Amino acid sequence: MNETLLPVLPCMCAGLRRASRALTQFYEEELRPVGLRATQFTILQTLSLAGEVTQQELGRMLAIDSTTLTRTLGIMNRHGWIGQRRGVDRRERWLRLSKAGEAQLRRALPLWEKVQARLRLHLGPGEWEALKKLTDSVTLAVTELGDRS
Repeated sequence: MNETLLPVLPCMCAGLRRASRALTQFYEEELRPVGLRATQFTILQTLSLAGEVTQQELGRMLAIDSTTLTRTLGIMNRHGWIGQRRGVDRRERWLRLSKAGEAQLRRALPLWEKVQARLRLHLGPGEWEALKKLTDSVTLAVTELGDRS
């Protein structure tokens, strides 16, 4: 068996970032035929579920910093995937999925479902559910700790 040994990283941040990079590469390989990055897919999917939200709310939902989110939304906007309007405060931007964004999400969903199924099968249903729960727990814990700073 030709197995790559990964060093155990003592830092929680380093370990989760490594896992996140590997997972992102895995998903992006599958999403490549429809021209989507993993972050773009996540934004399309989130807007599909959440409806119209402010950019600030979207950033909080996804734990994405404002600069990165603005850059990614700019690319998505150029593709016509995002609809937006100004709020009462001119700095506020309300975002929603455009018709083109809905179509792009529909094209991507079968590819996403395929990669989800492959990963779920490889991990097994117990690890799959535990990992989903753990990532949500870590995100919530870090968000709460950050709010107390």
